[in-house]
Amino acid sequence: MPPSTAVPPTSATVPQPNGLAGTWTKLWPYLWPHGRPDLQRRVFLAFGLLLVAKGVTMVTPFAFKWATDALVAVTGGNQGAEAAATAGSWLWKAPILLTAIYGLTRILMAVLTQLRDGLFAKVAMHAVRNLALQTFEHMHRLSLRFHLERKTGGLTRVLERGREGIEELSRLVVLTLVPTILEFILVLGLLAWEFNWLYSAVVFVMVVVYLAYTYKATQWRISIRKQMNDSDTDANTKAVDSLLNYETVKYFGAEQRETARYDRSMAKFESASTQTYTSLAVLNAGQAVIFSIGMAIVMVLAARDIMAGRASIGSFVLVNAMLVQLYIPLNFMGMLYREIKQALIDIDDMFAIIERNPEIQDKPSARPLQVSEGVVRFEDVHFAYIPERPILKGVSFEVPAGHTVAIVGPSGAGKSTISRLLFRFYEPTSGRILIDGQNIAEVQQASLRKVIGMVPQDTVLFNDTIGYNIQYGRWDATPEEVREAARLAQIDRFIGLLPEGYDTPVGERGLKLSGGEKQRVAIARTILKSPPILVLDEATSALDTFTEKEIQDALDRISRGRTTLVIAHRLSTVIGADEIIVLDQGRVVERGNHASLLSHGGVYAAMWNRQREADQARETLKRAEEEERSPESVAG
Repeated sequence: MPPSTAVPPTSATVPQPNGLAGTWTKLWPYLWPHGRPDLQRRVFLAFGLLLVAKGVTMVTPFAFKWATDALVAVTGGNQGAEAAATAGSWLWKAPILLTAIYGLTRILMAVLTQLRDGLFAKVAMHAVRNLALQTFEHMHRLSLRFHLERKTGGLTRVLERGREGIEELSRLVVLTLVPTILEFILVLGLLAWEFNWLYSAVVFVMVVVYLAYTYKATQWRISIRKQMNDSDTDANTKAVDSLLNYETVKYFGAEQRETARYDRSMAKFESASTQTYTSLAVLNAGQAVIFSIGMAIVMVLAARDIMAGRASIGSFVLVNAMLVQLYIPLNFMGMLYREIKQALIDIDDMFAIIERNPEIQDKPSARPLQVSEGVVRFEDVHFAYIPERPILKGVSFEVPAGHTVAIVGPSGAGKSTISRLLFRFYEPTSGRILIDGQNIAEVQQASLRKVIGMVPQDTVLFNDTIGYNIQYGRWDATPEEVREAARLAQIDRFIGLLPEGYDTPVGERGLKLSGGEKQRVAIARTILKSPPILVLDEATSALDTFTEKEIQDALDRISRGRTTLVIAHRLSTVIGADEIIVLDQGRVVERGNHASLLSHGGVYAAMWNRQREADQARETLKRAEEEERSPESVAG
């Protein structure tokens, strides 16, 4: 069957930004969580407190007005004041009482606002936790192709910024934007009721101009902020990449080069950050001018009415207090718009990941894989990472139950691709892969990976303890089972010599352990998993000869009785395989045991001879170096 020319499936395209309404619609189920009546009650209470707090906020300037008018009434003349004091009139006490009421309303306003924020905080953080957890879980479901195409540092920043964006958006919309809109409507209504429509019209025009200017200036600032974020992400990615490759940097003495590369990103960040602060000053100055002009006009209208006898002195104070009170949230409109816009971008990035469809998905009819013997069969498998470069071209072979089959061949022949297809990290372009007669494309991925154990060439450990990394093979294993797995992997003696034993940290990616020790940990956790099918993907190619022999002995022990697929570069490790399959340019060119392949004199024999010559050359060089260091050589 010829290989398909179809483009390999990829994750879904990134959705376009949804805007405030679209993103809020997606976010609302998390802010109104079904099955959590306690959080729903908090939402109701928070909105109730919002209404009460705004009612108190509107009463506060009126209390200020009443206190002022009472003071004017009492101190309107010296004789009136003396008479009121002598008579003990209530008019003398009214200003003090009203001033106390004014202070009480301000206290009540602050307490209600903070109580509202505190009530809603649990709702917002629950949404942050749930959505972040869903995104993190979905990241693990996405295909290997997706993760190979993305930088880990950039991906974690998407998760981090998404969490912050959810918190910001929920807080800003519910706790700032909605209250500000409500307060603005109340101010317009009260000004029209207390004075006339002209006051409301002036304030309305002032707010419209204010918001228009804020929008234009903030749009300009957002482009600068985007440059700052991009340079920040770039710098963070370069830092993570460099630190993960710490040893490589040291090998090539590239510290200065890495520092210069990081500094170039930070220079862009510095420039964009400076522009951000400069543009903020322009925004704040323009806002202050627009608001001050609007306030001055309204104050002039109030002064005119007072002089005409249509309003009291307290009305002048009322207008001032009401507008100053409105200015506080209005002053944050630029920040509010910018932060909401940035939060929308960050949340959209997170939703874009959630909405990506995994390249490999279980079919609706998929059932758990049932393994009775563990026979692995490849039938005419074709595969290409990209259509223009086919990797496997009709590969067919079988690994009988309990047997060991080795896959060898030159670099780029497609050996490691076979293990990725077996784990179903990718789907074959055409052909089938069967386990005990079951097509792995039609079974549940979790059940497939449960029955396959992997010992890779490059073992990466979690930055935790040795015990944690071994127990990762089977999380419900007992401490005795963990120790037994370590014994079978021949690492228990090494662990016993460590002061902290199984609680010894292994460092980032296991850098505190040697290559052989990391491989033994990988073998131990695979032993603990106890899979019926075992894949050894060049598990010893990166080790020295002595360590390779010890690791190979351990691998031979755990392979007994298991269906084992060995992907090897060093042919000396597969001499004892039941069958050796030679791949070249994506095709099976030879197959047989070690002796028959050597006698055939083909590709395998040529590879064997080249490796033996290289090994002999290394041995000769080693002996020469030892002779140079010998006492006789020194004496001579």
